[in-house]
Amino acid sequence: MHARRVLVPAALALASLAFLAPTADASGTKMSQSAAASKLSAAGITWSSSGHCTTRSNSTCTSFDQINSGTVDAMVTLKRASGCAINITGGTEVGHASGTYSHYNGYKVDTSHNSCLDSYVKNSFTYIGLRGDGYPQWQAASGNLYCDEGNHWDITVY
Repeated sequence: MHARRVLVPAALALASLAFLAPTADASGTKMSQSAAASKLSAAGITWSSSGHCTTRSNSTCTSFDQINSGTVDAMVTLKRASGCAINITGGTEVGHASGTYSHYNGYKVDTSHNSCLDSYVKNSFTYIGLRGDGYPQWQAASGNLYCDEGNHWDITVY
């Protein structure tokens, strides 16, 4: 009898955590470099890096290895909705800030600025103020965040 009294509240507590904690499912499954590159390329999205490489362990590369499929899908949607050129300059490679919703964990990409994309983000999404580090950010209806870090867009896909 006592075991049942303890187990039921514990089970309810665990079940409630499932609703509160973010899951990787929210941004899909992990993709390989080749699968992500194929999908992005098919959508007309380009990428570049100072090191002209895709190695995840090299900070001068732009890697898509272990990127979330939801992040790739969001970039394809952005390209189609905006009609703008999209050039990804940062992916899952080392060298970015850490955290749950980080580049390395597949939730973020950096993209080059261009007048079309800048206008689309600023006119289509809601300005929500400055991020903790002082950079302005806009939020899409999806919840995704677009932060203008000065020389590129830092995009977080939830």
